[in-house]
Amino acid sequence: MKQNIYDHPEFFHQYQKLRQAPNNYNNLLEQPALKSLLPNLSNFKILDIGCGMGEFAYFCIENNAQHVTAIDVSKNMLEIAQREHSHPNIDYYLQAIEDYDAAPDSFDCITSSLSLHYIKDFNAVIGKIARMLRPGSIFVFSVEHPIVTARKTMEDNWIYDDSGTMSHYAIDNYHDEGLRERTWFVDGVVKYHRSISTIINTLIAHDLTIEEMLEPLPNSQAIEKLPSLEKEHRRPSFLLIRARK
Repeated sequence: MKQNIYDHPEFFHQYQKLRQAPNNYNNLLEQPALKSLLPNLSNFKILDIGCGMGEFAYFCIENNAQHVTAIDVSKNMLEIAQREHSHPNIDYYLQAIEDYDAAPDSFDCITSSLSLHYIKDFNAVIGKIARMLRPGSIFVFSVEHPIVTARKTMEDNWIYDDSGTMSHYAIDNYHDEGLRERTWFVDGVVKYHRSISTIINTLIAHDLTIEEMLEPLPNSQAIEKLPSLEKEHRRPSFLLIRARK
């Protein structure tokens, strides 16, 4: 099993509290951006990589998808998904994308929300995704922005002046790709940094055409609900890409 920090008891407890808050970065920024990149899902067969607690898989069914195959490495996540977002047309599997496989041309759309920055061999996974997509089909995904993952400390990289005012965001080690370890609720959370050019060129190498990229900005209503989102105007948290086979 690949790294599965989401089944760490303390991490999962804290993560649930974060996601259960009515206003968070996922609900107000990342998910609206991801959904804006989706095609019309009517009668689509979808693979959702890193499906988490199943909200997005259920959203796809609500938007007329024919079937969703939803995979995740976290037993905790899937227990919630199967309890709160079960549906006859959603199949949940406890599996990492590195170990999952399906026949070529199996899916009309493949999605991944904030899971691919946990993948060590990005090239191999993108190659697998490209094989599983039908010709003309869509791959939509989000990752933590490479500006965020670049610095090797991966802690709070905002720099403050002597008066305590936020001065700027520090970026370093951008082209030194690879493993990053950080403290997020608990020590030892492992992610992988790669540059924007590596992400784009890997998609191109597997014959995926880039159709749109987003570095989403919050609207005024979102900032009113969660004032910390104002920082997104100075440093983006997420990178989203829509590509077509």
